[in-house]
Amino acid sequence: MTDRIIQQQIEYYRARANEYDEWFYRKGRYDRSPEINQRWFNEIAAIKNTLHQIGMVDDILELASGTGIWTQELLRIGKKITAIDASEEVIAINRSKLNSLSVEYHLIDLFTWQPDAAYDLVFFAFWLSHVPPNLLDSFLTKVYQSVRVGGQVFIIDSCFEPTSIANNHTLEDDGNIYKTRKLNDGQEFQIVKIFYQPDELKDKLQKAGFQVEVKLTDNYFIYAQGKKLKQFVICNS
Repeated sequence: MTDRIIQQQIEYYRARANEYDEWFYRKGRYDRSPEINQRWFNEIAAIKNTLHQIGMVDDILELASGTGIWTQELLRIGKKITAIDASEEVIAINRSKLNSLSVEYHLIDLFTWQPDAAYDLVFFAFWLSHVPPNLLDSFLTKVYQSVRVGGQVFIIDSCFEPTSIANNHTLEDDGNIYKTRKLNDGQEFQIVKIFYQPDELKDKLQKAGFQVEVKLTDNYFIYAQGKKLKQFVICNS
């Protein structure tokens, strides 16, 4: 089941590449009214401000870099960005949108990804909620390995809020982590979508090794900022 959903999820984001920005910028099916849209943008602005307060760093790893919405923000604080995504379509959009020599792109499935370097900051937005529960701990272990000692992790994801999704989707709090998503042309895909509570997310990140703080915006987003204070060493007796 997990493998099938992961493959559908990858295909969904490949097929959705050209309309993904409509979701973030509240256009088309995601336009919920000027007042509600402004609420969304205000909360995004608050998170961007927190991200920018990290200040300049040398090397950033962005996982699930998508169409460049957050890559462009990372360019404001990072000298070099390594951007990883499983969709060649979104990488192409990201590359053409930013046209920056400071970003290095890699086409990699994050479920098979193995870290091979350590960074000052590891960042990912709206990705953790798509990681199946049985793969979460191993994924966060790899994230921890990717952060240098003294470095940081910054995560953004969705809260359970019905107006965050398309107006032809229904968001139900039924405990089912598998959700159906439609594209503009009516194609349907099954994806994983998990809405974390702050204490739950904090616990997961602490178990991975991070010293972390988790916060909510008023309606739409949960975000976490953590530090790696030491290298975990496994000792054999």
